[in-house]
Amino acid sequence: MKIKPNFTINQSSFLRGMTAVLLLLSGLLHPCGLYAQEQITVRGTVTDSLSGEPLTGVSVTQKGTNNGAATDAQGKFAIQLDRPDAVLLFSSIGYKVAEYPVGSTAELQVSLEFDALGLEQVVVVGYGTKQKKDLMGSVAVVDVAAMQKQPASSITNQLQGRAAGVTVIGSGRPGEEPQVRIRGFNTFGNNAPLYVVDGVPLQSIASLNPNDVASMQVLKDAGAASIYGSRAANGVIIVTTKSGGSRISVSYDGYYGSERPKKGNVWDLLSPTEMAELKWMADPSKRSADPQYGNGATPRLPDYISPAGRMEGEVDHSLYNVDPRYTDPESLNGFYRIVKANQAGTNWYEEIFRPAPITSHNVSVSGGGDRSTFLFSLNHFDQQGTLINTYVKRQTLRANSQFKIGDRVRVGENMAVSISNQMGGGGNAIMMAFRQQPIIPVRDIMGNYAGSFGSDLGNALNPVAIQERTKNNRNKGNRLLGSMHLEADILSNFTFRTQFGGELYAGYSHQFGYPEYENSANENTVNSYSEQSSYGYNWTWTNTLRYEATIADIHQLTAVAGVESYKNEGRNLSGSTQGYFSFDPDFTTLSTGSGTQTNASSRWADALFSTFARVDYNLMQRYLVGATIRRDGSSRFLNYQYGWFPAASAAWRISEEPFWDIAWMSDFKLRGSYGVMGNQMNVAPDNAFTTFTGNRYASFYDINGSGNGIEMGFQRGRVGNPDAKWERNINANIGFDAVFFGGKLDVTADYYRKDVVDLLYNPQLPGTAGTATSPFVNIAQMTNQGIDLAVNTSLPIGDQVKFNGQLTFTTYRNEIVKVSDDAQYFEQDSRRFSGAYIVRNGVGTSIGQFYGYQIDGFWNTQEEITAANAGAPGGTYQAGMGLGRFRYADRNNDGLVNASDRTFLGNPSPDFSYGLNLAVEYRQFDFSMFLFGVSGNDVWNQLKWWHDFYPTFGGAKSRTALHDSWTPTRHQATAPIQEVNATFSTSQVPNSYYVENGSYLRAKNAQLGYTLPDRACSRLGIRNLRLYVAGTNLFTITGYSGTDPEIPGGNTSFGIDEGIYPAQRQYLLGLTFTY
Repeated sequence: MKIKPNFTINQSSFLRGMTAVLLLLSGLLHPCGLYAQEQITVRGTVTDSLSGEPLTGVSVTQKGTNNGAATDAQGKFAIQLDRPDAVLLFSSIGYKVAEYPVGSTAELQVSLEFDALGLEQVVVVGYGTKQKKDLMGSVAVVDVAAMQKQPASSITNQLQGRAAGVTVIGSGRPGEEPQVRIRGFNTFGNNAPLYVVDGVPLQSIASLNPNDVASMQVLKDAGAASIYGSRAANGVIIVTTKSGGSRISVSYDGYYGSERPKKGNVWDLLSPTEMAELKWMADPSKRSADPQYGNGATPRLPDYISPAGRMEGEVDHSLYNVDPRYTDPESLNGFYRIVKANQAGTNWYEEIFRPAPITSHNVSVSGGGDRSTFLFSLNHFDQQGTLINTYVKRQTLRANSQFKIGDRVRVGENMAVSISNQMGGGGNAIMMAFRQQPIIPVRDIMGNYAGSFGSDLGNALNPVAIQERTKNNRNKGNRLLGSMHLEADILSNFTFRTQFGGELYAGYSHQFGYPEYENSANENTVNSYSEQSSYGYNWTWTNTLRYEATIADIHQLTAVAGVESYKNEGRNLSGSTQGYFSFDPDFTTLSTGSGTQTNASSRWADALFSTFARVDYNLMQRYLVGATIRRDGSSRFLNYQYGWFPAASAAWRISEEPFWDIAWMSDFKLRGSYGVMGNQMNVAPDNAFTTFTGNRYASFYDINGSGNGIEMGFQRGRVGNPDAKWERNINANIGFDAVFFGGKLDVTADYYRKDVVDLLYNPQLPGTAGTATSPFVNIAQMTNQGIDLAVNTSLPIGDQVKFNGQLTFTTYRNEIVKVSDDAQYFEQDSRRFSGAYIVRNGVGTSIGQFYGYQIDGFWNTQEEITAANAGAPGGTYQAGMGLGRFRYADRNNDGLVNASDRTFLGNPSPDFSYGLNLAVEYRQFDFSMFLFGVSGNDVWNQLKWWHDFYPTFGGAKSRTALHDSWTPTRHQATAPIQEVNATFSTSQVPNSYYVENGSYLRAKNAQLGYTLPDRACSRLGIRNLRLYVAGTNLFTITGYSGTDPEIPGGNTSFGIDEGIYPAQRQYLLGLTFTY
């Protein structure tokens, strides 16, 4: 049923108000053109003070105005001024701001000094910019140039380890967006930050071309981020894209390379011969007759596994009968499969993981003049996954432009279009690869798929078949992202800005399900087809008025106030059917199937209306104070639609005091902030309403009592909560910025504490509520506290060597303070443990901790078992006791082991994470390396359940099961005794056997480059050219036994490895040039 949110933005009043403002603006601006003074043009060149090389992209502005220009690739600029006594400001990232009075000089020669301190660097913050020295909140400025040396499909992948306080967890799957968290956990739901691209708030930047990024800042505390109010609780990442200069420039940046998967026995699995040995060890009674491994104490490998256990000469190939594209499920009964045993063993990992190419080509054209600038870029990115038939292809087109209208008005636009194409849905081939027995080959004698159909071969699916059958499945997306803005100087010191931006997106996917014939459990015996189509849009209209003034040279006042409106809406349509007589992908549509078509659709919509303001005051460049306030109204809430989000911050630049006399510390600033941020994303737009849905599903207890049937009617789908309100994040931060040894070293450190109250949680409803979804209520609480540290160093070594290094360090502690009035915890992820869960989120612990029984060795003798039972109430100390089985710890010392003895076994959140970037330049050569690591996190290795215990499904088993399990003569073992049946004391319940240390150090990227000398470039008619070779994920140092210790997951359940797509090693050759 259609639900209209009980919230509307008074658009007519808003439009009338803005029309009045624009009319007033036009009246204020109109006379300016009539009485404009005579314009003068000043030209010049900007160079590096040390090398004398021209500097590109230097911002040139007239002091006290918004009139500006930028230098081109040759360092040249031209700017029109309205007065001869004007002063020009020259600023560029990494250089000190320079002031030059114009006077009678028409040609300026400007040299900028390298600013190792970075204090005058311009930093983009919420609805404005600041110099780094004026920051009071916690803002991490990302080194984009260093980040872009790491090839990746998205900038969020590149962000890992580049900013203190930011956690990024990704995988090797092409096109998969990584998880990004800022300062730990802020909610039980979605912890992703808000992204602001060229002033437009977004929930994802996966479609953004990494080459288009000019700067990136991370707003981490309330002092920096609370101006974004209800959308800032998870932190804010501000991205600014590139713009043009004052001269035409054409550049190319591209690379081609190869991704290389791991080789060998990566899961440490048994060969077919060793599998036979394990069978005899676990089940000696089967020595007389095993359907695959023959008779007798010495196992033998058959020549055929279908028919089971046959040898050469015992199988008549003429009986083979398999139709891989059958359309009648009854025909399965007549199939006769003939599959030869792979006695050497199939390496299923190497069958589905192959080397794959990766390439990127980026072309940009930029330029401009005194009155306008432009930039156009085109990118083609193609990453073929190492998992066969996985890929992502993306084309991105961007157009950015800026124009001056007169002396007081500036307009511009930033537009980008992206088209992406990925493999559509399919089965879990990686899980099936580690489960499938190695004696099974990929194909049968006729080249059709082989599988687990047969005796004692398990029930895994053929992973190669999964990937090849899904190769024509598609997942396509088109996205238009952009904004338009107008900025005008009105009266004195006032600037008005209006910006309208957003995104329009459309997606389409289709999947075809082939019938199966090769598996022991052929779940799909009827071919099927499904399609999904979605579209949506969101827009944000922001209007701000900014005031800047300097009074008596010691008072600096900056204020901004604004209103903002946001709307998001979309729809999804889907359909499915079955019964196709042709499997041609050009033939399969919803209308060509013979089965009953099932359709579904959904709609979503929400809106925000906000007012906000910020005031910053700077006294003598020493004492800084600031305050922000924002009021948001959301359609997601019914009775509590509006929320207030205030913050205050202050800073003291002690190094500017007259008494400061520490020569080795060039600058020192203390900072502090306190404020409130909000979150509304973890509640559905219809959470306030009790909804009813139609029931089209079969039930064994239908209303007529006839057994299994479909009865049309309505059932309650959701119980509503009209009193839900904002989650509130109360944030305190204290930190310092320090520069040492004349700028050779700078350190930024922050300590923070976040108290998150009114957390939205959906407690379990009583059974009388039926199958209805419980509503989210504001009842839970949690805290986060931690330390962020960033260290940067720049050390010239002689005249020709430059060394730069950046270190980031992140540590945080999360604690759940309250879950609900009736519960102290909630559990998740039972996996294969019947009635027991791996994860418990409990009061007094952090999110996502592993929970279960602590192993305290093995039961090595019958005497130990007898003694334990003798002292236990009821005569049984632990269920399922037996020789060689796990002995669990009696945590509460009550003389027996039961559910009360379960405990927290590990924490998937690390003690700390760190990133280290090292860069050296020598003459024309440059080398850089980036290392990233985490320490102290635990991983739940669920693959051990499949591999290390004989009775857990008849699939592949590990070398640990055969060579390092308990036997009467091997008590110093890792795994328990191998038996036919699972027990409470082996593999039936979660225990500490699965928990491993997940710490690791990884070489994320290394790059060696050579830049052609200027003289050689001139001969070629180009401005610059650089060649480089690079490697990604070159090595990983870890004690974890799985394929990759970096494991993504859910918001409250993560760090669980059950067959992940590991990060892949890459080798690349790249070229960049400009002309």
